[in-house]
Amino acid sequence: MSDNHELTFEESLEDTDFGLIVCGETGKLKGLWVPTEMGDDPVPESIIRMCVEIFGIDPEEFEEETSDGQTLH
Repeated sequence: MSDNHELTFEESLEDTDFGLIVCGETGKLKGLWVPTEMGDDPVPESIIRMCVEIFGIDPEEFEEETSDGQTLH
């Protein structure tokens, strides 16, 4: 019996970890996974810088505020 256990994406992250979702075929950024616990906090500057410099995408461009004042990512 093998001790290897394949982890899912969410299992591999801690409660406050962000995750980048990158297309395996094109290498393009498909999404930024924001943990529930960090939903109202700003995306860390280092992640924004990486998205802008490497992928040419500014995550702050995609934030929207709903009618009840909630921020959508």
